[in-house]
Amino acid sequence: MGVATPLARFERRFRGSRERSTVIGSGELGGKAEGLLAGRDILAGLDVARFAPLVVEIPALTVLATSTFDAFLARNRLGELVEGSASERSVAEAFQRAELPAEVVGDLLDLIRHIKTPLAVRSSSLLEDALRHPFAGIYETKMIPNNQPEAESRFRRLTEAVKFVYASTFLPRARAYLRAVGREPQEEKMAVVLQEIVGDRHGPRFYPDVSGVARSWNFYAFGGAEPRDGAVSLALGLGKTIVDGGRSWTYSPGRPQVAPPHGSPSELLDRAQTDFWAVNMGKAPAYDPTAETEYLVKAGLAEAEADGSLAHVASTYVAQDDAIVPGIARGGTRLVDFAPLLKRNAVPLNETVAAVLGACADATGSDVEIEFALSLPSGGDLAPRFALLQVRPMAVSRRPVEIADGEKASPRVLVASDRVMGNGAVEGLQDLVFVTPSSFEPRHTRAIAVELETLNRDLVGEKRPYVLIGFGRWGSSDPWLGIPVDWAQVSGARVIVEACLSGFAVEMSQGAHFFHNLIAEGVPYFSAGPAEGESVRWDRILALPVHREGRFLRHARCPGGFVVKVDGRRGEGVILAPDETS
Repeated sequence: MGVATPLARFERRFRGSRERSTVIGSGELGGKAEGLLAGRDILAGLDVARFAPLVVEIPALTVLATSTFDAFLARNRLGELVEGSASERSVAEAFQRAELPAEVVGDLLDLIRHIKTPLAVRSSSLLEDALRHPFAGIYETKMIPNNQPEAESRFRRLTEAVKFVYASTFLPRARAYLRAVGREPQEEKMAVVLQEIVGDRHGPRFYPDVSGVARSWNFYAFGGAEPRDGAVSLALGLGKTIVDGGRSWTYSPGRPQVAPPHGSPSELLDRAQTDFWAVNMGKAPAYDPTAETEYLVKAGLAEAEADGSLAHVASTYVAQDDAIVPGIARGGTRLVDFAPLLKRNAVPLNETVAAVLGACADATGSDVEIEFALSLPSGGDLAPRFALLQVRPMAVSRRPVEIADGEKASPRVLVASDRVMGNGAVEGLQDLVFVTPSSFEPRHTRAIAVELETLNRDLVGEKRPYVLIGFGRWGSSDPWLGIPVDWAQVSGARVIVEACLSGFAVEMSQGAHFFHNLIAEGVPYFSAGPAEGESVRWDRILALPVHREGRFLRHARCPGGFVVKVDGRRGEGVILAPDETS
């Protein structure tokens, strides 16, 4: 990604200076911090004044470099714990009991004395966000309100959050994923980014009006858009909704007024965002420093409307006209479609996203993914802010793959789709794991994830990569939208298929951390729904030789090997059974 301008050393005597990016300690800064510094340099070379009234910037940040992590592990004698097989709870609690190195405590206390806005405490490991080792979402981020009146209380919450991020390096799911990609936990080092959260306070909640994830390459182009036009996913509130695979609004920067594919206004409403994440600024929650969401709260659209933030991002469904009208001036059901920004251009959001995305791609020499937040203060002299929160490279293969005429109708076809993410051919996979249609119900998705985790661990241990087929969104945090696995639970899958059942069709998501890892690992992702030219041939799949079977999953093994072909130019692909099973 290039060498970023170095960070200034954090100095207490310079507190109050104009320096907005500093470092505490020595050693490495980690992937996330390096991405932020690269973004800072990219914005410095961009004419951001043309996006007025938006202020375009990187939020203020301080990085705890990896020397602090090394000292923390050594002085608290945590080596044996992290090298063993301790449970998630025991690791988390041991890290909370441990003490941070004395040499950084004074700096952190001084920092927190002068900052009273909510903070995101974010992982920034050496392997995280590296192009060939995708770790997006594997480690934790913790957001804290930082609104206690006493500096000592704010300091205690900050140090608990730092230790929480450190502990996530060695939780069982992180250890499993490290080993799945050929790394050992002992190789990892963790830096931590302490970053201002961009947003506004609305009573007991603090959140941005818009969070977004944008990619310079669109794997699921629609509405006349081209893959090279890119894709943007937007959500009201904190970006956790998007990166966890929740409901968001996806569009192409080249065609911002085109809605995602839908059959009717009511279908669009069914797929739209209905709640949002915010930082809890009100009554203190139950004390649990080992929980990522300790200081987060979910709220509904009625709360957003009362806060005044829904007016920036919503339209209204007028039932008597069966129509969607931009804005919320009329009574009716609210739809979070960002029409005031994308259709009425209240502020130049899309222009800004497109320019920043293009500048990052040019600077890195590759396709990129960025995360951002937008704050639209409703009063006073505060200007609206567009904050760039992350820059990550994307691995997009452009090697031509041809799918012959009629190949999708071959008697060997198990899956055929015109909506496939990725590019290339995969051969020699002898194992196929699928959710049996007769056993699937949305209420069972958590149990399916647990069963799959065990089977994945076995196949990874046997060094047997596999094809995975299930229903709804893989990797969604909402169990009613799909199977809520994290990346470590499917780390052995080399091809993934999201299929549809009657009454259970979910719009594809490509803004989640789960999808960044798919892209970086080069894992083709098929979406096979009821559209013409798309099919999952369950008659052929159910006839494959069974190797083992559980309550929800069946594992088929075919020595002849499956063949997977994906044409990234057309976004189409096929999965073929071996010749002997045709």
